[in-house]
Amino acid sequence: MRTRISATLAIGLFAFIALPPLAGAVDTANPAFPPPQPAQPTIPKPQQPAQQPKPTTTDSTTKEKKDNKSQPPKPQGELLRNYKIAHALIYRQHKYEAGIAKLQSLGQDNHPDVANLIGYASRKLGRYDDAKYWYEKALAADPNHARTLSYYGMWYAEQGNLLKARDYLAKVQSICGTGCREYAELKGVIEGTRLY
Repeated sequence: MRTRISATLAIGLFAFIALPPLAGAVDTANPAFPPPQPAQPTIPKPQQPAQQPKPTTTDSTTKEKKDNKSQPPKPQGELLRNYKIAHALIYRQHKYEAGIAKLQSLGQDNHPDVANLIGYASRKLGRYDDAKYWYEKALAADPNHARTLSYYGMWYAEQGNLLKARDYLAKVQSICGTGCREYAELKGVIEGTRLY
């Protein structure tokens, strides 16, 4: 009996320690929603005097108005499903406009995977200013987002600034080494052996 309890506690402790890092792992086809939020400092709220309870009536003048702007958040499964649809529209079907519209309908523009993919689709449409905006937004959310760094390096290469593209290649290398897809793709674009 004592052995079973010890084994159960050991398994539970292992799951508690090992699973949180795995749950946060993100790949571009399966991003984690909602986007990571930077830590906000907690500011204590000033104490307010106790309020009198509001009278309960059916009079429409005393009813509180509901805020129409606040909608319940979309379930993560729905977000992921719609992200995958946008991902396929952009990468497989090359329907960049439709993919951008689908991504923006998610309401997750601050998520690095979403912003990066909008940037990529914008770049493919030749909207270089838009692409730059979205890449910078993705990097503001995650400065070490290797896919965005790679795409932003490609953006610079397409602009003819190979020096800046090489800077981004070095950043990608520092994050995932020379064996990752992001490094290989950007290096190929810089060397002229790959179009992306």
